[in-house]
Amino acid sequence: MDISKIPEFHPRVSKVDLLSGKAVKEEGVSYRCSITEGRGKGTCVEKIIKIVPMEKFTTSLPEDSWGIADLFENYTVDTVFESMSKDHTKVSILHYYDTIKLKAKLMNILAKGKVTKQTLDTLNGIKEKLEAENK
Repeated sequence: MDISKIPEFHPRVSKVDLLSGKAVKEEGVSYRCSITEGRGKGTCVEKIIKIVPMEKFTTSLPEDSWGIADLFENYTVDTVFESMSKDHTKVSILHYYDTIKLKAKLMNILAKGKVTKQTLDTLNGIKEKLEAENK
């Protein structure tokens, strides 16, 4: 997948800057996503940790403008693909992080719903893009 196409399906990302000089998803590639609309404007850097084609890819969040990477240690996201049939694939996005600090534990409670909504928005964006391409 071409990383520069992320804004086509991610509803909050308006721009992607390639930091590793590569536009294709592969292990070790880093990129900065810019969010310029709505609440929570800012940037985050994602680094691709692992790719298992058509099964899973894992990214980490080494830095961001909101302080998430500093607050939640070892923040990683798994995007998992599960073939349900010839024409159907289940996609899951799973967030993992350590809440060692008290502030992180409190923020986890407060932010969980927002993260869930943003994840669902991203999944719906991916679904819409794929369905439009397959028509």
